[in-house]
Amino acid sequence: MTPNSIFVVTLCILLCLATPAKLEAGERFITLASTTSTQNSGLYDHILPQFTKLSGIQVRVVAVGTGQAIKLARNGDTDVLLVHHKPSEEKFVADGYGVERLDVMYNDFVLVGPKSDPANTGSGSDVVAGFKMIANSNAPFASRGDNSGTHKRERSLWQAAGFKLNSLSGSWYRETGSSMGATLNIASAMRAYALTDRGTWLKFANKGELMVLIEGDERLRNPYGVIIVNPIKHPHVKIKDGQFFADWLVSKAGQKAIAEYRVEGKPAFFPNAATQVEE
Repeated sequence: MTPNSIFVVTLCILLCLATPAKLEAGERFITLASTTSTQNSGLYDHILPQFTKLSGIQVRVVAVGTGQAIKLARNGDTDVLLVHHKPSEEKFVADGYGVERLDVMYNDFVLVGPKSDPANTGSGSDVVAGFKMIANSNAPFASRGDNSGTHKRERSLWQAAGFKLNSLSGSWYRETGSSMGATLNIASAMRAYALTDRGTWLKFANKGELMVLIEGDERLRNPYGVIIVNPIKHPHVKIKDGQFFADWLVSKAGQKAIAEYRVEGKPAFFPNAATQVEE
């Protein structure tokens, strides 16, 4: 092959590689930092195509734990934040990193465990009493251990049950450092107890011997909020398109899309925007 031919071939390869990048760069999109629970539940597969069809804006979801999602937003690595730990969300806004927090929806957490129920938690609605029984019997418990919204709620329940957080370790208490779906897989294999959001639980296929043991406690309510990252902190944030998305989520159309999502015929999330505007 002559030097001229090598140059032509190299140029063609570079052009082929560059073309997809140019097309991708031309797409209109926002980045959404959110939770593995919303992703695992299948909610985004249902609602995001509706938003894109209306707006022409693609939504690229980065699904991590709530703590990591907030960190991404603080660093300016996302345009919009949608998570489920209200105290952390309110602090994010108070510190100037977010423009405003808007209620979007809620579901709830449930305590799942093996049908044999070795800790004798019973089928009730007092989750703190259930946690006490699990710890006192040293029954296996699988924790996400990842600073996610679910992990934060779990730790607050251990505190309410009277246990010091740094004492939760040993053979019976396992921190997986994983997403909700992965943690449920571990709980299923270990026949362990776990705290999970209902949406992920409904979608989860590998239940094995696990079943819902405690639900309905008000302390298990799980609200989600959407926040636009503050462009004063991060001028590159796509504020206009991000606001369009947040406004759509709390509009009648967005709230309807959330309400219509079902898993096995059951609602996974309940819309609760304070003011529903016309789309």
